[in-house]
Amino acid sequence: MVAQLIDGKALAAQTRKEIAATILTRTTQGFSQPGLAVILVGNDPASEIYVRNKRHACTEVGIKSIYHPLPDTTTEQTLISLIKTLNQDTQIHGILLQLPLPASINSDKVLEHITPEKDVDGFHPYNLGRLAQRRPLLRPCTPYGVMMLLNSINTTYKGRHAVVVGASNIVGRPMALELLMAGCTVTICHRYTQDLASHVKQADILVSAVGKPSIIKGEWIKPQATIVDVGINRLPDGSLTGDVEFHIAKEKAAWITPVPGGVGPMTVATLLQNTLTAAEQFQQ
Repeated sequence: MVAQLIDGKALAAQTRKEIAATILTRTTQGFSQPGLAVILVGNDPASEIYVRNKRHACTEVGIKSIYHPLPDTTTEQTLISLIKTLNQDTQIHGILLQLPLPASINSDKVLEHITPEKDVDGFHPYNLGRLAQRRPLLRPCTPYGVMMLLNSINTTYKGRHAVVVGASNIVGRPMALELLMAGCTVTICHRYTQDLASHVKQADILVSAVGKPSIIKGEWIKPQATIVDVGINRLPDGSLTGDVEFHIAKEKAAWITPVPGGVGPMTVATLLQNTLTAAEQFQQ
């Protein structure tokens, strides 16, 4: 049996369609158009592409995106001042600060200045704390997207062992909280984990978010496991690959996400969903 693909592009397209319909209904009824402020510091090529894609997605569903490109010489205080201004802007329901920031800026410090009600990336300690308490509001986008992918194939969580490889604040840690909230027994692996293979072999649900090509060997995959590969890595020939040794893993797993076309589209879709949620929950 070859694993079935979990189609992130199709689910993202359906999610965007539903968001667009909801926004059209809102605006027809006289409610304000959801607004997203997008901040990019510097001219990192990858970040510029990500921002362009996110702004295009906003236009597609009817979210007004306001772009704030800043030079890489921008000071931390200048950035914080801009965020404070956007916090008070009643036309802005979400603030997206594209990461990474220049080394001269403390990302954690700056992110904490975004009011939790406009934290559509779900990075603020308040929103992560709500997730930890099983009361999520604005959820970190990539883990939220992973859960939507898993739900789309009617994944069973209770009583199953989920293994998350990677412990970043952006993906790994909130991913573990999402799976724990769903009822899984959760193991988190990270750079200090001994014998990674032994943990991966126990995974009924495996989520890898490391960013190293083929760090997860196909032979480690438990038969009939569900694999979500968050990693996206560019090889010397220009092609993209994930963290999981796909060609071998797909021969053992029941379900697997492709790279690209799996998690990536859902991360953007959940950003749009969070922006809509912020507009609905905290209507100015």
